[in-house]
Amino acid sequence: MKTNAYVEELNKKDAKALNEELVSAKKELFNLRFQKATNQLDNTARINTVRKNIARIQTVITQKSKVAE
Repeated sequence: MKTNAYVEELNKKDAKALNEELVSAKKELFNLRFQKATNQLDNTARINTVRKNIARIQTVITQKSKVAE
């Protein structure tokens, strides 16, 4: 998924959905790190992608909370 499309999709979601997305992304990152530690991870670039997606989600959450104030 392209970055801009992903950010637009995030902007359409409400706070509860964003928090759920954040939790699932953090779980995925944990699983990827675990696979890397046990030498089972094939695509190591996926870790960076998930980390950047977590940052994008947190940015959108922060933007929405500042608008709500």
